[in-house]
Amino acid sequence: MIRAFVFPGQGSQAVGMGRGLAEAFPAAKHVFEEVDDALKQKLSKLMFEGPEGDLTLTENAQPALMAVSQAVLKVLETEGKWTLSAKARFVAGHSLGEYSALAAAGALSLQDAARLLKLRGQAMQKAVPVGIGAMAALLGLDLPAAQEIAAAAARETGKVCSAANDNAPGQVVVSGHKEAVERAIAIAAEKGAKRSVLLPVSAPFHCALMQPAADAMGEALEKAAFKVPSVPLIANVTAAPVSDPQQIRKLLAEQITATVRWRESIETMKQEGVTRIFELGAGKVLSGLTKRIDREIEASSVGTPEDIEAALKALS
Repeated sequence: MIRAFVFPGQGSQAVGMGRGLAEAFPAAKHVFEEVDDALKQKLSKLMFEGPEGDLTLTENAQPALMAVSQAVLKVLETEGKWTLSAKARFVAGHSLGEYSALAAAGALSLQDAARLLKLRGQAMQKAVPVGIGAMAALLGLDLPAAQEIAAAAARETGKVCSAANDNAPGQVVVSGHKEAVERAIAIAAEKGAKRSVLLPVSAPFHCALMQPAADAMGEALEKAAFKVPSVPLIANVTAAPVSDPQQIRKLLAEQITATVRWRESIETMKQEGVTRIFELGAGKVLSGLTKRIDREIEASSVGTPEDIEAALKALS
């Protein structure tokens, strides 16, 4: 059986995440303490107790989600007495989840991943003032149709609008100026979308408006220490395997303004022989998307102490 480990992105956060792991497993508690120390912030208290408004802030949600993913992996490795490379052929992560995937595969230290994600969250929020941008999910349309709609909305309004996430068949997210995204929703209705919904996000991620954040991250990534990951990363930008540290740096910077090609990433793993995907961390978003992309791939999420036992059995 060929397996891949995947790591969730923003939107999967919830108050209380990781708390059960920290209480049940010393290895998880240690991960949360390391992240708190790296950020000089009691992020774990915010994760376990809230308030939700503070946890949802991009600069907190991103390192927090990474911390939960690393805690899950560390517990699996400790309890199972194995390392990731013995159990997975590939890693991948949705947007910020790429940093979780790289830390999991040893390409990036836990502390550096936390610091980079804190900076990434701050840079992404700073790039566009609140209220200027928006994101919307167009449901029932494929990527080419969504790209066409985004291009038409951009033309008609003279503003930015592009495909941000190709999540699964019939689920594409567009991002850009609020006016252009609202126009895209109207055009999508005319083009036969099942429905379109504005997303509750604080900034328009994965579009050209994020270029200031991409520039800031490019500088930070050049200074960060990267190693060759123990297994290849399927990159968001290319939907292809990558292991070269310099190429990884480049793709992580590009990823901030580029489309997250998640549907194609899962299709790449299928072509490479992957039959089982484990989503490590908070929520079940990626497991749900995997089932929509290819029902032949078995997908399960591991985020609570109860999930750990089942995952260890499946991975034995």
